[in-house]
Amino acid sequence: MMGVALLSILTLLTGCATPMDSREDTEYRSYGHAANRPTSRPVRSISSFSDSLMCMDQLFRATQLPTTLIASKQIPDISTRVPVATKEMIVTALSQMSRLSNAFRYVDYEVDIARQDTVQNLTTILLNNNQIQLQRPAIYVSGAVAFVDQNVLNNRFDVGTSASRLETGYSRNRNATIIGLELHLGDFRTRTLIPGLDSANEVVVGNSGQGLDLAGRISEYGWKFNVGRDYTQGSGAAIRTLVEVAMIELTGKWARVPYWQCLTLEQTHPDIQRQLRDWYDEGNTGIHQGLITRSLMSHGYLGAGSDKLPANSPEFRVALGRFQADSGLIASGVVDFPTYERTLRNFVGLNENGKLTRIGWSTMSSEPLAVSVPAAKSPHSVSEDDTLLAEANAVPYGASAKPTRIDMQIENTVVDKTVFESGQQIFLSATLSKASYLYCYLSEAGGNVIRLLPNATNPSALVSANLAIRIPDWMSSTPGFVLDTGAPGTETVSCIATDQNVLPKLPAPLQAQGLTVIPGVRGMASVKDAFTQALGNNGYVEQTMQWNVIPRRAAPATAVN
Repeated sequence: MMGVALLSILTLLTGCATPMDSREDTEYRSYGHAANRPTSRPVRSISSFSDSLMCMDQLFRATQLPTTLIASKQIPDISTRVPVATKEMIVTALSQMSRLSNAFRYVDYEVDIARQDTVQNLTTILLNNNQIQLQRPAIYVSGAVAFVDQNVLNNRFDVGTSASRLETGYSRNRNATIIGLELHLGDFRTRTLIPGLDSANEVVVGNSGQGLDLAGRISEYGWKFNVGRDYTQGSGAAIRTLVEVAMIELTGKWARVPYWQCLTLEQTHPDIQRQLRDWYDEGNTGIHQGLITRSLMSHGYLGAGSDKLPANSPEFRVALGRFQADSGLIASGVVDFPTYERTLRNFVGLNENGKLTRIGWSTMSSEPLAVSVPAAKSPHSVSEDDTLLAEANAVPYGASAKPTRIDMQIENTVVDKTVFESGQQIFLSATLSKASYLYCYLSEAGGNVIRLLPNATNPSALVSANLAIRIPDWMSSTPGFVLDTGAPGTETVSCIATDQNVLPKLPAPLQAQGLTVIPGVRGMASVKDAFTQALGNNGYVEQTMQWNVIPRRAAPATAVN
Protein backbone atom coordinates (compact mmCIF):
# COMPACT_ATOMS: atom_id res chain seq x y z
CA MET A 1 0.00 0.00 0.00
CA MET A 2 2.80 2.43 0.86
CA GLY A 3 4.42 1.85 -2.55
CA VAL A 4 1.17 2.60 -4.37
CA ALA A 5 0.66 5.83 -2.41
CA LEU A 6 4.22 6.95 -3.12
CA LEU A 7 3.76 6.25 -6.84
CA SER A 8 0.56 8.31 -6.88
CA ILE A 9 2.30 11.26 -5.24
CA LEU A 10 5.16 11.16 -7.74
CA THR A 11 2.68 11.05 -10.62
CA LEU A 12 0.91 14.16 -9.35
CA LEU A 13 4.22 16.01 -8.87
CA THR A 14 5.50 15.23 -12.32
CA GLY A 15 2.21 16.16 -13.94
CA CYS A 16 2.53 13.25 -16.33
CA ALA A 17 5.87 14.69 -17.58
CA THR A 18 4.26 18.00 -18.53
CA PRO A 19 6.86 20.87 -18.56
CA MET A 20 6.53 23.37 -15.72
CA ASP A 21 5.30 26.86 -16.53
CA SER A 22 8.00 29.38 -15.50
CA ARG A 23 5.40 32.13 -15.27
CA GLU A 24 3.98 30.50 -12.16
CA ASP A 25 7.17 31.49 -10.27
CA THR A 26 7.22 35.12 -11.40
CA GLU A 27 6.06 36.54 -8.09
CA TYR A 28 8.44 34.28 -6.16
CA ARG A 29 11.43 35.39 -8.23
CA SER A 30 10.49 39.07 -7.77
CA TYR A 31 11.88 38.83 -4.22
CA GLY A 32 15.32 37.94 -5.59
CA HIS A 33 16.44 41.56 -6.01
CA ALA A 34 15.94 42.26 -2.31
CA ALA A 35 17.20 38.87 -1.12
CA ASN A 36 20.41 39.23 -3.14
CA ARG A 37 21.53 42.30 -1.20
CA PRO A 38 23.84 41.95 1.83
CA THR A 39 22.06 42.07 5.15
CA SER A 40 24.90 43.90 6.96
CA ARG A 41 26.46 47.27 6.22
CA PRO A 42 29.98 47.38 4.80
CA VAL A 43 32.67 48.51 7.24
CA ARG A 44 36.08 50.06 6.76
CA SER A 45 38.99 47.64 6.95
CA ILE A 46 40.71 48.81 10.15
CA SER A 47 43.57 46.83 11.63
CA SER A 48 45.43 47.03 14.91
CA PHE A 49 47.97 49.32 13.25
CA SER A 50 45.61 51.84 11.62
CA ASP A 51 46.44 54.34 14.37
CA SER A 52 50.14 53.62 13.85
CA LEU A 53 49.83 54.56 10.18
CA MET A 54 48.21 57.87 11.16
CA CYS A 55 50.98 58.39 13.71
CA MET A 56 53.61 57.88 10.98
CA ASP A 57 51.78 60.38 8.78
CA GLN A 58 52.07 62.97 11.55
CA LEU A 59 55.75 62.13 12.08
CA PHE A 60 56.48 62.67 8.40
CA ARG A 61 54.59 65.97 8.45
CA ALA A 62 56.37 67.14 11.60
CA THR A 63 59.76 66.40 10.04
CA GLN A 64 58.60 68.00 6.74
CA LEU A 65 59.65 64.99 4.71
CA PRO A 66 59.59 65.95 1.00
CA THR A 67 57.36 63.96 -1.32
CA THR A 68 59.05 60.78 -2.53
CA LEU A 69 57.97 58.73 -5.53
CA ILE A 70 57.78 55.03 -4.73
CA ALA A 71 56.88 51.88 -6.66
CA SER A 72 56.48 48.23 -5.80
CA LYS A 73 57.15 44.89 -7.39
CA GLN A 74 54.51 42.20 -7.30
CA ILE A 75 54.67 40.46 -3.92
CA PRO A 76 54.36 36.75 -4.73
CA ASP A 77 53.21 34.01 -2.39
CA ILE A 78 55.90 31.35 -2.59
CA SER A 79 53.70 28.87 -0.75
CA THR A 80 50.65 29.53 -3.01
CA ARG A 81 48.49 29.25 0.15
CA VAL A 82 47.73 32.95 0.71
CA PRO A 83 45.73 34.24 -2.28
CA VAL A 84 45.65 37.94 -1.31
CA ALA A 85 46.52 41.21 -3.09
CA THR A 86 49.61 42.06 -1.05
CA LYS A 87 50.80 44.80 -3.41
CA GLU A 88 47.48 46.65 -3.12
CA MET A 89 47.77 46.50 0.67
CA ILE A 90 51.19 48.16 0.35
CA VAL A 91 49.68 50.94 -1.76
CA THR A 92 46.92 51.47 0.83
CA ALA A 93 49.41 51.62 3.71
CA LEU A 94 51.55 54.19 1.86
CA SER A 95 48.47 56.26 1.10
CA GLN A 96 47.35 56.27 4.74
CA MET A 97 50.82 57.41 5.80
CA SER A 98 50.69 60.31 3.33
CA ARG A 99 47.30 61.96 3.86
CA LEU A 100 48.73 64.85 5.88
CA SER A 101 52.38 64.74 4.96
CA ASN A 102 52.30 63.94 1.23
CA ALA A 103 55.33 61.85 2.13
CA PHE A 104 54.90 59.21 -0.60
CA ARG A 105 53.32 59.11 -4.01
CA TYR A 106 52.93 55.75 -5.66
CA VAL A 107 53.96 55.37 -9.32
CA ASP A 108 51.31 53.11 -10.82
CA TYR A 109 52.89 51.48 -13.83
CA GLU A 110 52.62 47.81 -14.73
CA VAL A 111 55.00 46.10 -17.17
CA ASP A 112 53.41 42.66 -16.98
CA ILE A 113 51.20 42.40 -20.08
CA ALA A 114 48.86 39.98 -18.32
CA ARG A 115 48.19 42.58 -15.60
CA GLN A 116 47.82 45.64 -17.82
CA ASP A 117 44.43 47.32 -18.11
CA THR A 118 42.84 50.15 -20.10
CA VAL A 119 44.67 52.89 -18.23
CA GLN A 120 47.99 51.07 -18.69
CA ASN A 121 47.38 50.62 -22.42
CA LEU A 122 46.55 54.32 -22.84
CA THR A 123 49.66 55.22 -20.88
CA THR A 124 51.82 53.07 -23.15
CA ILE A 125 50.32 54.68 -26.27
CA LEU A 126 50.93 58.19 -24.95
CA LEU A 127 54.46 57.31 -23.86
CA ASN A 128 55.28 55.98 -27.30
CA ASN A 129 53.96 59.20 -28.85
CA ASN A 130 55.96 61.37 -26.38
CA GLN A 131 52.72 62.93 -25.12
CA ILE A 132 53.34 62.14 -21.44
CA GLN A 133 56.41 61.53 -19.34
CA LEU A 134 56.61 59.26 -16.33
CA GLN A 135 58.59 60.39 -13.32
CA ARG A 136 61.16 57.91 -12.10
CA PRO A 137 60.56 56.56 -8.58
CA ALA A 138 63.30 57.06 -6.03
CA ILE A 139 62.69 53.81 -4.15
CA TYR A 140 60.69 50.63 -4.58
CA VAL A 141 59.35 47.80 -2.42
CA SER A 142 60.41 44.22 -3.03
CA GLY A 143 59.62 41.01 -1.20
CA ALA A 144 57.34 38.00 -0.91
CA VAL A 145 55.15 35.97 1.37
CA ALA A 146 58.13 33.89 2.40
CA PHE A 147 56.42 30.89 3.98
CA VAL A 148 53.18 29.49 5.34
CA ASP A 149 53.81 26.73 7.87
CA GLN A 150 50.46 25.03 8.29
CA ASN A 151 49.43 23.09 11.40
CA VAL A 152 52.55 23.89 13.38
CA LEU A 153 50.38 23.05 16.36
CA ASN A 154 47.53 20.61 15.95
CA ASN A 155 45.44 19.25 18.79
CA ARG A 156 42.54 16.82 18.33
CA PHE A 157 40.24 15.19 20.84
CA ASP A 158 37.47 12.66 20.05
CA VAL A 159 35.35 10.64 22.44
CA GLY A 160 32.14 8.67 22.01
CA THR A 161 29.80 6.09 23.46
CA SER A 162 27.75 3.34 21.87
CA ALA A 163 24.72 1.44 23.13
CA SER A 164 21.89 -0.53 21.59
CA ARG A 165 19.63 2.48 21.13
CA LEU A 166 21.92 5.53 21.68
CA GLU A 167 25.24 6.65 20.29
CA THR A 168 27.05 9.83 21.31
CA GLY A 169 30.21 11.55 20.11
CA TYR A 170 32.18 14.69 20.99
CA SER A 171 35.14 16.12 19.10
CA ARG A 172 37.36 19.18 19.37
CA ASN A 173 40.33 20.35 17.33
CA ARG A 174 42.71 23.31 17.40
CA ASN A 175 45.64 24.22 15.16
CA ALA A 176 48.03 27.08 14.50
CA THR A 177 49.56 28.27 11.22
CA ILE A 178 52.49 30.68 10.86
CA ILE A 179 52.64 33.17 7.95
CA GLY A 180 55.88 35.00 7.21
CA LEU A 181 56.33 38.15 5.10
CA GLU A 182 59.64 39.66 4.05
CA LEU A 183 59.84 43.10 2.43
CA HIS A 184 62.79 45.27 1.41
CA LEU A 185 63.39 48.77 0.08
CA GLY A 186 65.49 49.20 -3.03
CA ASP A 187 67.14 52.13 -4.79
CA PHE A 188 65.38 52.48 -8.14
CA ARG A 189 68.25 54.21 -9.94
CA THR A 190 70.75 51.41 -9.26
CA ARG A 191 68.18 48.62 -8.80
CA THR A 192 69.94 47.53 -5.61
CA LEU A 193 68.38 46.65 -2.29
CA ILE A 194 69.45 49.07 0.44
CA PRO A 195 71.27 47.26 3.29
CA GLY A 196 69.42 47.46 6.58
CA LEU A 197 66.10 48.49 5.04
CA ASP A 198 64.41 45.15 5.44
CA SER A 199 61.52 43.72 7.41
CA ALA A 200 60.97 40.06 8.24
CA ASN A 201 57.94 39.39 10.43
CA GLU A 202 55.57 36.52 11.00
CA VAL A 203 52.15 36.12 12.56
CA VAL A 204 50.23 33.14 13.90
CA VAL A 205 46.66 32.44 12.78
CA GLY A 206 44.57 29.46 13.68
CA ASN A 207 41.20 27.82 13.73
CA SER A 208 39.30 25.75 16.20
CA GLY A 209 36.11 23.73 16.24
CA GLN A 210 34.05 21.47 18.41
CA GLY A 211 31.11 19.24 17.60
CA LEU A 212 28.52 17.01 19.28
CA ASP A 213 26.83 14.03 17.61
CA LEU A 214 23.82 12.12 18.92
CA ALA A 215 22.15 9.17 17.20
CA GLY A 216 19.62 6.61 18.38
CA ARG A 217 16.55 4.57 17.68
CA ILE A 218 12.99 4.76 18.96
CA SER A 219 11.15 1.56 18.15
CA GLU A 220 11.70 1.02 14.39
CA TYR A 221 12.72 4.63 13.63
CA GLY A 222 16.19 6.15 13.86
CA TRP A 223 17.20 9.74 14.50
CA LYS A 224 20.44 11.72 14.31
CA PHE A 225 21.48 15.10 15.70
CA ASN A 226 24.67 17.08 15.04
CA VAL A 227 25.79 20.54 16.24
CA GLY A 228 29.14 22.28 15.95
CA ARG A 229 30.97 25.55 16.57
CA ASP A 230 33.99 26.67 14.54
CA TYR A 231 36.10 29.75 13.89
CA THR A 232 38.82 30.42 11.34
CA GLN A 233 41.23 33.35 11.38
CA GLY A 234 41.67 34.32 7.75
CA SER A 235 44.94 35.00 6.00
CA GLY A 236 43.79 38.35 4.56
CA ALA A 237 43.74 40.22 7.87
CA ALA A 238 47.03 38.56 8.87
CA ILE A 239 48.81 39.74 5.71
CA ARG A 240 47.41 43.27 6.11
CA THR A 241 48.84 43.39 9.63
CA LEU A 242 52.24 42.19 8.42
CA VAL A 243 52.24 44.66 5.52
CA GLU A 244 51.41 47.63 7.75
CA VAL A 245 54.08 46.74 10.30
CA ALA A 246 56.62 46.24 7.50
CA MET A 247 55.83 49.55 5.80
CA ILE A 248 56.08 51.41 9.10
CA GLU A 249 59.48 49.84 9.72
CA LEU A 250 60.82 50.38 6.19
CA THR A 251 59.65 53.95 5.69
CA GLY A 252 60.59 54.88 9.26
CA LYS A 253 64.14 53.58 8.82
CA TRP A 254 64.43 55.21 5.39
CA ALA A 255 63.18 58.62 6.62
CA ARG A 256 65.12 58.29 9.89
CA VAL A 257 62.21 59.12 12.15
CA PRO A 258 61.44 57.45 15.51
CA TYR A 259 58.94 55.02 13.99
CA TRP A 260 59.01 52.77 17.08
CA GLN A 261 56.91 55.36 18.91
CA CYS A 262 54.09 54.55 16.50
CA LEU A 263 54.45 50.80 17.00
CA THR A 264 54.24 51.01 20.79
CA LEU A 265 50.80 52.62 20.90
CA GLU A 266 48.36 50.75 23.10
CA GLN A 267 45.92 50.83 20.17
CA THR A 268 48.11 48.15 18.54
CA HIS A 269 47.20 45.66 21.27
CA PRO A 270 45.73 42.67 19.39
CA ASP A 271 42.83 42.30 21.84
CA ILE A 272 41.66 45.91 21.90
CA GLN A 273 38.98 45.40 19.26
CA ARG A 274 37.74 42.19 20.91
CA GLN A 275 37.61 43.91 24.31
CA LEU A 276 35.72 46.87 22.87
CA ARG A 277 33.30 44.44 21.25
CA ASP A 278 32.66 42.83 24.64
CA TRP A 279 31.98 46.23 26.19
CA TYR A 280 29.74 47.11 23.26
CA ASP A 281 27.72 43.92 23.77
CA GLU A 282 27.47 44.57 27.52
CA GLY A 283 25.81 47.96 27.01
CA ASN A 284 22.60 48.98 25.35
CA THR A 285 21.50 51.51 22.77
CA GLY A 286 21.04 54.26 25.35
CA ILE A 287 24.54 53.86 26.78
CA HIS A 288 26.15 53.82 23.34
CA GLN A 289 24.10 56.84 22.28
CA GLY A 290 25.17 58.79 25.36
CA LEU A 291 28.87 58.02 25.03
CA ILE A 292 29.04 58.79 21.33
CA THR A 293 26.93 61.96 21.68
CA ARG A 294 29.29 63.30 24.35
CA SER A 295 32.25 62.45 22.15
CA LEU A 296 30.69 64.35 19.26
CA MET A 297 30.06 67.31 21.55
CA SER A 298 33.61 67.31 22.89
CA HIS A 299 35.00 67.26 19.36
CA GLY A 300 32.76 70.07 18.20
CA TYR A 301 30.48 68.08 15.90
CA LEU A 302 27.47 68.83 18.12
CA GLY A 303 26.70 71.93 20.15
CA ALA A 304 26.08 72.21 23.88
CA GLY A 305 22.88 70.58 25.08
CA SER A 306 22.81 68.01 22.27
CA ASP A 307 22.98 65.09 24.70
CA LYS A 308 19.17 64.81 24.61
CA LEU A 309 18.95 64.38 20.85
CA PRO A 310 17.30 61.12 19.73
CA ALA A 311 19.44 58.78 17.66
CA ASN A 312 17.26 59.21 14.58
CA SER A 313 17.22 63.01 14.63
CA PRO A 314 18.61 64.65 11.44
CA GLU A 315 21.03 66.79 13.45
CA PHE A 316 22.56 63.79 15.20
CA ARG A 317 22.78 61.70 12.02
CA VAL A 318 24.48 64.51 10.08
CA ALA A 319 26.98 65.13 12.90
CA LEU A 320 27.68 61.41 13.25
CA GLY A 321 28.13 61.09 9.48
CA ARG A 322 30.68 63.91 9.50
CA PHE A 323 32.57 62.26 12.34
CA GLN A 324 32.54 58.91 10.56
CA ALA A 325 33.84 60.47 7.33
CA ASP A 326 36.58 62.37 9.17
CA SER A 327 37.58 59.18 11.01
CA GLY A 328 37.93 57.07 7.87
CA LEU A 329 34.72 55.13 8.46
CA ILE A 330 31.82 54.60 6.10
CA ALA A 331 29.48 57.53 6.74
CA SER A 332 26.16 55.88 7.59
CA GLY A 333 24.89 58.21 10.32
CA VAL A 334 24.06 55.10 12.39
CA VAL A 335 25.56 54.10 15.74
CA ASP A 336 27.27 50.78 15.10
CA PHE A 337 30.27 48.93 16.50
CA PRO A 338 32.90 50.43 14.11
CA THR A 339 31.77 53.92 15.18
CA TYR A 340 31.79 52.89 18.85
CA GLU A 341 35.31 51.51 18.45
CA ARG A 342 36.69 54.56 16.66
CA THR A 343 35.09 56.87 19.24
CA LEU A 344 36.38 55.10 22.34
CA ARG A 345 39.60 53.34 21.34
CA ASN A 346 41.66 56.32 22.53
CA PHE A 347 40.06 55.95 25.97
CA VAL A 348 41.40 52.43 26.56
CA GLY A 349 44.65 51.70 28.35
CA LEU A 350 46.54 49.00 30.19
CA ASN A 351 46.20 48.71 33.94
CA GLU A 352 48.93 47.61 36.34
CA ASN A 353 48.09 43.98 35.57
CA GLY A 354 48.52 44.45 31.84
CA LYS A 355 44.78 44.18 31.18
CA LEU A 356 42.80 46.52 28.95
CA THR A 357 40.67 48.93 30.96
CA ARG A 358 38.42 51.93 30.38
CA ILE A 359 39.95 55.36 30.92
CA GLY A 360 37.67 58.36 31.40
CA TRP A 361 34.25 56.76 31.02
CA SER A 362 31.82 54.92 33.23
CA THR A 363 31.30 51.18 32.94
CA MET A 364 27.68 51.20 34.06
CA SER A 365 26.04 54.28 32.56
CA SER A 366 26.27 56.78 29.77
CA GLU A 367 27.63 59.39 32.19
CA PRO A 368 31.34 59.79 31.44
CA LEU A 369 34.00 60.49 34.01
CA ALA A 370 35.92 63.75 33.58
CA VAL A 371 39.26 61.98 33.41
CA SER A 372 41.65 62.78 30.59
CA VAL A 373 43.72 60.22 28.76
CA PRO A 374 47.19 59.94 30.32
CA ALA A 375 49.75 61.54 28.04
CA ALA A 376 51.94 58.46 28.02
CA LYS A 377 49.03 56.35 26.81
CA SER A 378 47.75 58.76 24.17
CA PRO A 379 48.37 57.68 20.59
CA HIS A 380 49.80 61.08 19.63
CA SER A 381 51.14 62.50 22.88
CA VAL A 382 53.74 65.26 23.12
CA SER A 383 56.62 65.58 25.52
CA GLU A 384 59.26 68.29 25.91
CA ASP A 385 61.96 65.97 24.63
CA ASP A 386 59.93 64.63 21.73
CA THR A 387 58.26 67.25 19.56
CA LEU A 388 57.77 64.98 16.57
CA LEU A 389 54.47 63.56 17.77
CA ALA A 390 51.34 65.68 17.38
CA GLU A 391 48.90 66.31 20.22
CA ALA A 392 46.28 63.69 21.03
CA ASN A 393 43.11 63.75 18.98
CA ALA A 394 41.06 62.59 21.94
CA VAL A 395 39.81 64.97 24.62
CA PRO A 396 38.21 64.01 27.95
CA TYR A 397 34.46 63.63 27.90
CA GLY A 398 32.78 66.51 29.62
CA ALA A 399 35.33 69.02 28.31
CA SER A 400 34.35 72.00 26.21
CA ALA A 401 33.69 71.53 22.52
CA LYS A 402 36.83 71.04 20.50
CA PRO A 403 37.03 73.55 17.63
CA THR A 404 38.48 72.80 14.25
CA ARG A 405 42.27 72.95 14.24
CA ILE A 406 44.18 74.32 11.25
CA ASP A 407 47.72 73.13 10.68
CA MET A 408 49.58 75.23 8.10
CA GLN A 409 53.12 74.65 6.92
CA ILE A 410 55.55 76.13 4.41
CA GLU A 411 56.66 73.15 2.35
CA ASN A 412 59.72 74.71 0.66
CA THR A 413 62.77 72.56 1.33
CA VAL A 414 64.92 75.38 2.71
CA VAL A 415 66.46 75.92 6.13
CA ASP A 416 65.10 79.43 6.71
CA LYS A 417 61.41 79.61 5.89
CA THR A 418 60.96 83.18 7.07
CA VAL A 419 62.85 84.95 4.27
CA PHE A 420 62.41 84.55 0.50
CA GLU A 421 63.61 86.49 -2.50
CA SER A 422 61.25 88.35 -4.82
CA GLY A 423 59.83 86.09 -7.50
CA GLN A 424 60.52 82.90 -5.53
CA GLN A 425 57.78 80.26 -5.47
CA ILE A 426 56.10 79.49 -2.14
CA PHE A 427 54.51 76.12 -1.40
CA LEU A 428 52.04 75.87 1.48
CA SER A 429 49.80 73.19 2.92
CA ALA A 430 46.82 73.35 5.25
CA THR A 431 45.15 70.52 7.17
CA LEU A 432 41.90 70.57 9.13
CA SER A 433 41.12 68.39 12.14
CA LYS A 434 37.52 67.95 10.98
CA ALA A 435 35.62 68.58 7.76
CA SER A 436 35.00 72.32 7.42
CA TYR A 437 34.78 75.15 4.93
CA LEU A 438 38.23 76.58 4.24
CA TYR A 439 39.04 80.07 2.95
CA CYS A 440 42.66 81.14 2.39
CA TYR A 441 43.81 84.70 1.62
CA LEU A 442 47.13 86.28 0.62
CA SER A 443 48.02 89.80 1.75
CA GLU A 444 50.84 91.28 -0.33
CA ALA A 445 53.48 93.64 0.99
CA GLY A 446 51.58 96.60 -0.45
CA GLY A 447 48.34 95.63 1.31
CA ASN A 448 46.42 94.09 -1.60
CA VAL A 449 44.43 90.96 -0.66
CA ILE A 450 43.77 87.96 -2.93
CA ARG A 451 41.62 84.94 -2.11
CA LEU A 452 43.61 81.80 -2.89
CA LEU A 453 40.93 79.26 -1.92
CA PRO A 454 38.30 78.65 -3.13
CA ASN A 455 38.96 79.69 -6.73
CA ALA A 456 37.82 78.85 -10.24
CA THR A 457 39.92 75.68 -10.31
CA ASN A 458 38.81 74.58 -6.82
CA PRO A 459 35.35 76.16 -6.43
CA SER A 460 34.23 74.17 -3.37
CA ALA A 461 35.29 75.46 0.03
CA LEU A 462 34.35 72.22 1.83
CA VAL A 463 37.50 70.33 2.78
CA SER A 464 37.80 66.83 4.27
CA ALA A 465 39.49 66.27 7.60
CA ASN A 466 43.07 65.05 7.99
CA LEU A 467 43.91 65.62 4.35
CA ALA A 468 46.69 68.05 3.41
CA ILE A 469 45.49 70.76 1.00
CA ARG A 470 48.39 71.92 -1.16
CA ILE A 471 48.52 75.67 -1.91
CA PRO A 472 49.13 75.61 -4.82
CA ASP A 473 48.85 71.94 -5.80
CA TRP A 474 52.48 71.38 -6.79
CA MET A 475 51.81 67.69 -7.45
CA SER A 476 49.38 68.54 -10.26
CA SER A 477 50.52 69.27 -13.81
CA THR A 478 47.81 71.97 -13.97
CA PRO A 479 47.78 73.51 -10.47
CA GLY A 480 45.50 76.43 -11.43
CA PHE A 481 47.87 79.07 -10.05
CA VAL A 482 51.38 79.58 -8.73
CA LEU A 483 52.29 81.51 -5.60
CA ASP A 484 55.30 83.76 -6.19
CA THR A 485 56.64 86.32 -3.76
CA GLY A 486 56.13 89.93 -4.83
CA ALA A 487 57.74 93.22 -3.91
CA PRO A 488 60.04 93.40 -0.87
CA GLY A 489 58.21 93.59 2.44
CA THR A 490 56.07 91.26 4.58
CA GLU A 491 53.57 88.86 3.01
CA THR A 492 50.85 87.06 4.92
CA VAL A 493 48.67 84.03 4.19
CA SER A 494 45.69 83.37 6.47
CA CYS A 495 43.41 80.35 6.32
CA ILE A 496 39.99 80.53 7.98
CA ALA A 497 37.82 77.48 8.75
CA THR A 498 34.07 77.62 9.41
CA ASP A 499 31.26 75.13 9.98
CA GLN A 500 29.12 76.70 7.26
CA ASN A 501 29.52 78.24 3.84
CA VAL A 502 30.09 81.83 4.86
CA LEU A 503 30.83 83.31 1.43
CA PRO A 504 27.22 84.52 0.78
CA LYS A 505 27.26 86.34 4.14
CA LEU A 506 30.44 88.31 3.42
CA PRO A 507 30.46 91.80 1.87
CA ALA A 508 30.15 91.87 -1.92
CA PRO A 509 33.86 92.55 -2.61
CA LEU A 510 34.84 89.42 -0.65
CA GLN A 511 32.45 87.35 -2.78
CA ALA A 512 34.42 88.18 -5.92
CA GLN A 513 36.15 85.48 -7.93
CA GLY A 514 39.29 84.01 -6.40
CA LEU A 515 42.87 84.72 -7.50
CA THR A 516 42.03 88.38 -8.16
CA VAL A 517 42.76 91.48 -6.09
CA ILE A 518 39.78 92.20 -3.81
CA PRO A 519 38.77 95.84 -4.37
CA GLY A 520 38.52 98.05 -1.30
CA VAL A 521 40.11 95.51 1.07
CA ARG A 522 43.53 96.35 2.55
CA GLY A 523 45.38 93.98 4.79
CA MET A 524 44.34 90.79 6.54
CA ALA A 525 42.64 92.62 9.40
CA SER A 526 39.87 93.73 7.02
CA VAL A 527 39.19 90.13 6.04
CA LYS A 528 38.98 88.96 9.66
CA ASP A 529 36.67 91.83 10.54
CA ALA A 530 34.30 90.73 7.76
CA PHE A 531 34.26 87.16 9.08
CA THR A 532 33.64 88.43 12.62
CA GLN A 533 30.67 90.51 11.48
CA ALA A 534 29.22 87.52 9.61
CA LEU A 535 29.80 84.78 12.23
CA GLY A 536 30.81 86.44 15.48
CA ASN A 537 34.08 86.14 17.34
CA ASN A 538 33.68 82.39 17.95
CA GLY A 539 32.22 81.46 14.58
CA TYR A 540 35.52 80.65 12.91
CA VAL A 541 39.14 79.66 13.54
CA GLU A 542 42.13 80.93 11.63
CA GLN A 543 45.87 80.49 11.30
CA THR A 544 48.31 82.93 9.77
CA MET A 545 51.79 82.51 8.33
CA GLN A 546 54.16 85.34 7.40
CA TRP A 547 57.48 85.69 5.63
CA ASN A 548 59.72 88.55 4.63
CA VAL A 549 60.47 89.22 0.98
CA ILE A 550 63.90 90.61 0.10
CA PRO A 551 65.23 91.81 -3.28
CA ARG A 552 66.51 89.09 -5.55
CA ARG A 553 70.20 88.54 -5.08
CA ALA A 554 72.44 89.01 -8.09
CA ALA A 555 73.63 85.81 -9.71
CA PRO A 556 77.34 85.10 -9.12
CA ALA A 557 79.60 86.05 -11.98
CA THR A 558 80.86 83.23 -14.18
CA ALA A 559 84.59 83.01 -14.67
CA VAL A 560 85.77 83.34 -18.26
CA ASN A 561 88.89 81.53 -19.38
